[in-house]
Amino acid sequence: MDFLPDAIVPCILVYVTNAKDVASASCVSKRWKESIPYLNKLVFTRNIFDDVKRFSPDDIIGHMVSSINKLEELVVYCPFSGSGLASWLSLAGHSLRKLELKMDDNLVDMNSCSRKLDSIGAATNLESLKLWGVNMTRGPKWHTFHKLRNLEIVGAVTDDSNLHAALMACPNLSNLLLLGCEGLTDVFIELPHLEKCKLDFNGLGKCSLTVNSPKLQHLEVQGFSGIRVPATQFLRDLIISNTAGRVGALDFGKLVALESLEMRGVQWCWSAIHYMLQLASEVKHLLMKVEFTGDFDALQPFPEIDIVDFFNSHPKLTKFEIHGAMFAALCQRNSLRNVDSRFTIPCLEEVVVTVRSPLNAEQKMSTLESLINCGKKLRKMRIRILQMKSSHSSTDDFFEDICKFTHSHRRIVSIE
Repeated sequence: MDFLPDAIVPCILVYVTNAKDVASASCVSKRWKESIPYLNKLVFTRNIFDDVKRFSPDDIIGHMVSSINKLEELVVYCPFSGSGLASWLSLAGHSLRKLELKMDDNLVDMNSCSRKLDSIGAATNLESLKLWGVNMTRGPKWHTFHKLRNLEIVGAVTDDSNLHAALMACPNLSNLLLLGCEGLTDVFIELPHLEKCKLDFNGLGKCSLTVNSPKLQHLEVQGFSGIRVPATQFLRDLIISNTAGRVGALDFGKLVALESLEMRGVQWCWSAIHYMLQLASEVKHLLMKVEFTGDFDALQPFPEIDIVDFFNSHPKLTKFEIHGAMFAALCQRNSLRNVDSRFTIPCLEEVVVTVRSPLNAEQKMSTLESLINCGKKLRKMRIRILQMKSSHSSTDDFFEDICKFTHSHRRIVSIE
């Protein structure tokens, strides 16, 4: 280390971020010890202080943070106190650009939880903030983070008003990620610069959501029954899922830029499915993985869908992933009644079909054949056999038919 050229040292410092490695190296070389003030990132791993008994983690982290002239990124996964965090950020808050904390909050000590959140407000120049395990049952006392562009919170207990207060302190966000959040019922997000938003909430799937962000490009939501997004002129990717409840009321602006749409969940109201399919007429990638429909608790199968009307309504579709109920709806008795020699699917290049039942086997084989014959640009079809009951009398015959179909179109069709 002592003989390295000066120009090489900064290049090495970029890759040495683990706090334990930094401390060890400073004991080996005098030059390395003198280089510590020029580090810009420190990472304290989960178990870094397991064997340290003499000093407290708060004191050690504080000492290392204070030894760096301009710390730009701090990652702390090990346990820490609210007073410790406040002390570190009072030293480095002015220079920090990225902060990631594993909070480990619980409901036992409410004051400690609040102190940790409030302390983050000292890092006024943050551009990215990531928090794990947050108890936000009281709104954080933050000043406005004008430079914050990325906010990620994983595992939070909060409510509508406190989450809204936290988001209001981050008016210039372009990326928002909230995963595993609990305690929310009616979420309102109004961020003028937001481009990417991913929300995954726990509970009964009965939350409602309003997102008013005119620059939104990517939206992925899970756990909402009602969704309203009025400003959609730049929205390119949309994923809606609800594994616990029923997707019902949807209200979107015109989806003129939408390229990819994924609809997932156990149950959607048919009106919501029909609404999204009509609205997404220009979509290029469509994934349908909804098992049942129905406006009430009773689970209902999909109604019959005319395959000609469907593809004529989505002329730009290039990739189509069909799961279970949607495939069955395209394979009903009258689904192919309008298919003739003039019908073509102009842009379809790839189809992924998930088959779960041998019922209506003849109709399903006819639908697969029609996709091959009418898809003039089709180059790949994958057939997934999923949880098909082998005890059914027609299962073996149906599987044999699929194998024959695959062999006849082996350049395009494959079985998974």
